Amino acid sequence: MPSFDIVSEIDKQEIDNALNQARKELAARFDFKGTVAEIEHEKDKIVLTAEDASRLRGLREIVIGKLSKRGVDLRNIDQQEPAISSIGHARQELRIQQGLEGDKAKEIIVAIKGAGFKVQNQLQERQIRVTGKKRDELQEVIAFVKSKDFGVATYFQNFRD
Repeated sequence: MPSFDIVSEIDKQEIDNALNQARKELAARFDFKGTVAEIEHEKDKIVLTAEDASRLRGLREIVIGKLSKRGVDLRNIDQQEPAISSIGHARQELRIQQGLEGDKAKEIIVAIKGAGFKVQNQLQERQIRVTGKKRDELQEVIAFVKSKDFGVATYFQNFRD
């Protein structure tokens, strides 16, 4: 039976490229000369550190701009509240969401079932496997999911006959 997977993943290489571009721009910008501003990339988060809140805001704009130019879907970047200390140092985390988490996956599955498609859905390791008898139905499901905004980036992989 034909099937495909609905996934929500960001290319890690594109994130690295965007952060390298942001670091280069940070080194060249006049308003950041002589200040402490850092961009750190850990496993599933990006940590921005600056001397004060206004520089942190500028740093965040640089990083978000570079990520969007590299084609990274910003719906999978969760911006945490900035932590500003009493002496002025500012820090913010940008969490990277890889895969479909429980609530979002359930929302997508319920939407597909509610639309009345004759397909089966299964949640497997942070992705949704959709199986049906006809290839045309699966293509209709893909079009349906693309037309809806679930708050995360959705991509389609492993279309098998």
